[in-house]
Amino acid sequence: MLDLKLIRENADFVEAQLARRHGDFSIEELKSVDVRQREAQSELELLNRRKNEISELFKMGKASKEEMEALRAETKEIKVRMEVVQPLAKELEEKRDHLALSIPNLPDASVPDGADEEGNKEIHRWGTIPDIKDAKAHYELGTELAVFDFERGVKISKSRLTVLMHWGARMERALMNFMLDSHARRGYLEVFPPVLVNRDCLVGTGQLPKFEGDFFKVEEEELYLIPTAEVPVTNLYRDEVLPEENLPILHCAYTPNFRREAGSAGKDTRGYIRQHQFNKVELVKFCTPETSEEEHEKLTRDAELILEALELPYRRVLLCSGDMGFCAKKCYDLEVWFPAQNKYREISSCSVFGDFQARRANLKYRTADGARRFLHTINGSGLAIGRTLAAILENYQEPDGSVRIPKVLSPYLGGATKIELDEKKLAEKKASENGKSSDKISVS
Repeated sequence: MLDLKLIRENADFVEAQLARRHGDFSIEELKSVDVRQREAQSELELLNRRKNEISELFKMGKASKEEMEALRAETKEIKVRMEVVQPLAKELEEKRDHLALSIPNLPDASVPDGADEEGNKEIHRWGTIPDIKDAKAHYELGTELAVFDFERGVKISKSRLTVLMHWGARMERALMNFMLDSHARRGYLEVFPPVLVNRDCLVGTGQLPKFEGDFFKVEEEELYLIPTAEVPVTNLYRDEVLPEENLPILHCAYTPNFRREAGSAGKDTRGYIRQHQFNKVELVKFCTPETSEEEHEKLTRDAELILEALELPYRRVLLCSGDMGFCAKKCYDLEVWFPAQNKYREISSCSVFGDFQARRANLKYRTADGARRFLHTINGSGLAIGRTLAAILENYQEPDGSVRIPKVLSPYLGGATKIELDEKKLAEKKASENGKSSDKISVS
């Protein structure tokens, strides 16, 4: 949420910055409602003050009979007027707050202008693009190696909900543990939060009310399945005041995440890239305004180090003003190479929000001199596990159809170095696909 004082005193600046987002955002209605709300609130305060003054005059008992009658009549008029102004002030306050929650963050001065991804700026690349002739897509490899079972996912749930089998499940778990262990060594305190959160959490991190309908909601409960661990972890300290000496606070969290993917019809319908349920390790930081830029760079680097340890080629991209998320002040995307698509695909977004989320969730810290200030929040994927698995399948594929396991993951997999099917197990897999066996698929 933007500071209302900033909007009132620097409306032209705010409008100019919102225009950079190319999203048809404006503060005109918000300004109008804010003026009317403050006028109503001011009148209400004057009426209350006058009512109290009259009450004191009655207590003193010094007014004449005529004056007492006039004061009684005035009291009645005040009561009638308050019955109009009080609900009006409340209604305008609620409307103002709703409008304020629907205005996005302002882009940082360092963010390039642009309407969409064409305006993004590549910062650097890392790694060597593998030379793979006739590279297979991850979903082809994953199906052949019994890593993914898309059909059974549909059978027990719906499309874009996938069963991970055998090595798929083991790789997903290995990646989760490797990522969490790596971030813990860099000072992140691990959190394992609930995956069901209340509405206040989604408002606090900016998903609601702007993106109502994008999330899975528990029927007959005001609870939502989280779209990312950012939501519960950021809200750990909602309505709290943290000591400055405790900052920065660094958290990492593994969670399954759930997204309806509304509006993404036709996008990445094949494979394991865009799922309704997916696993992710999230990085979240709470810091002071003075250190947020530095902490954002560090968090982005921590996510990059995971890709480098896995030896996956990637690039860092600075998103332009029109391609950033609603809450972001500045955002880097990390994009990993997918040989079968011959392109880089997003695997992590690392954003700094300034005090935008802190104002929504009332996240504050106490300075050494006792002053209370809003925190700055930062988060990013470290990494999206499913996309990492898909990238490994494509980048580590061998001509014989097997997939090498990254060296850093081998200790998490009992020393295994390769995903492959031997002839016997391949026959079992084929038999299962033909309906002759339903429960004996196995991979080495």
